[in-house]
Amino acid sequence: MLTGDLRNKVDQVWNAFWSGGIANPIEVIEQITYLLFLRALDSDQTREDNKALRLKTAPVRIIPTGLDPNGRPLEDMRWSRFKNMAPAEMFDVLSNQVFPFLRGLQMSGGPAAETAFAHHMRDARFTIPTPGLLAKVVDLLDTIPLDDRDTKGDLYEYMLGKIASAGQNGQFRTPRHIIDLMVALTAPTPQDTICDPASGTCGFLVAAGEYLRRTYPDMLRVPAQNTHFHHGMFHGYDFDNTMLRIGSMNMVLHGVEHPAIEYRDSLAEGAAGDAEAYSLILANPPFAGSLDYENTAKDLQQTVKTKKTELLFLALFLRLLKTGGRAAVIVPDGVLFGSSKAHKELRRKLVEEQKLDAVISLPGGVFKPYAGVSTAILLFTKTMSGGTDNVWFYDMQADGWSLDDKRQPLLDASLLGLQRFTGGRSQLSESEHTKNNLPDVLERWGQRSGSERERPRTAQSFCVPKADIEANGYDLSINRYKEVVHEQVQHRAPGEILAELRALEDEIARGMDSLEGMLK
Repeated sequence: MLTGDLRNKVDQVWNAFWSGGIANPIEVIEQITYLLFLRALDSDQTREDNKALRLKTAPVRIIPTGLDPNGRPLEDMRWSRFKNMAPAEMFDVLSNQVFPFLRGLQMSGGPAAETAFAHHMRDARFTIPTPGLLAKVVDLLDTIPLDDRDTKGDLYEYMLGKIASAGQNGQFRTPRHIIDLMVALTAPTPQDTICDPASGTCGFLVAAGEYLRRTYPDMLRVPAQNTHFHHGMFHGYDFDNTMLRIGSMNMVLHGVEHPAIEYRDSLAEGAAGDAEAYSLILANPPFAGSLDYENTAKDLQQTVKTKKTELLFLALFLRLLKTGGRAAVIVPDGVLFGSSKAHKELRRKLVEEQKLDAVISLPGGVFKPYAGVSTAILLFTKTMSGGTDNVWFYDMQADGWSLDDKRQPLLDASLLGLQRFTGGRSQLSESEHTKNNLPDVLERWGQRSGSERERPRTAQSFCVPKADIEANGYDLSINRYKEVVHEQVQHRAPGEILAELRALEDEIARGMDSLEGMLK
């Protein structure tokens, strides 16, 4: 958790960019990412220098020594050197030395080129407009401690959160508490190979890594598991180079040394090399888009003949998963009840040919302020032989934040997200639950094969047998199966009502007699 002081420093950095003329939050986070990478390279070089001194060997060169073609020292590219320069000199070094060096990392080889982040530096651009702004930002970043992995990760998450509050750029961010819920529902293990085919800032992959560190604290002490965690477990694809840089840096700052964050249009023809490669998929793919048949992988069209991206991504997930692999993915509500042949056929495949585990309806405002579309989480297991018996439904009505454009927290921070044991209590109170359903979702998910099967369909969660879903044309909308509790009205006995009417009639008659007497 970031301290207030660190948050203030990050805010100062952010405000410096805005007052300096860079208002696009994606551009701000990209420039900060470059500077953080340069600081990390300098720290790595210092570590290698100290190691060489102890061992009395030549140091590994991450940042080269010597002179560039213009006779300038290459070591000026080190953070510890250029941060002490005059603003104009620092600006010249970054413009004419550092960024050409970064763009050539892939080709130069060596330790710096081996990092996940370095692979996406080919078109790195230095867009800080003035020496004064550069000096101010470097000074501010230099005061932020980056030695601790948790601090680095939280720092970057806090900066990424600023993208979510920036309107049109928010599509790159799924709310962290929703990501954490989906990760907890799928419970990653050290043996998993995890993929997000629409990775963006890599929020799902980061959350999966943090879950594994918490749940399996000795995992990284086992050599084979350590190697798998850092080199083979995490895979993310995107076709936006800026997102690839931001996402790979997010992974590196969260302690994953070599994640496979790659440029790829996941739905395009020619991207079929990793079929059945993953045991877990976590994703929030693009909605409401359409593709040209010519650009779409033919094997996906064989699974579901459509141009709709949300359906094609579901077909893709089935292709990418190993048999026995599982997925938690966000889909628009139209996937659940759409009446087209493609919609119905894909739902039929999930129910009949795979094992559909759950449909969790999300509140309508989860993705505000930048999207108001109604969505749900689908959880399923690839079996290729069926296995659906009962599908668990949950009607999530609150996620802890207001569902308007402001998305303000409704509870204390200790009661938000999946916080299940707060203040010595084992669960949230009833009034707290009405504002944050997430802990209840996770608890009831664990009971879906037991007590949840006995819950009435008037409850917030319940199970529906496969036969009922089949009878309803594979409609997966929770409203198709949820029953409404009708208010019970207490009816009085007819004789009692008649006696009351007669008494009222007598009272009216007496009143009339009295009025006639007064008139006489």
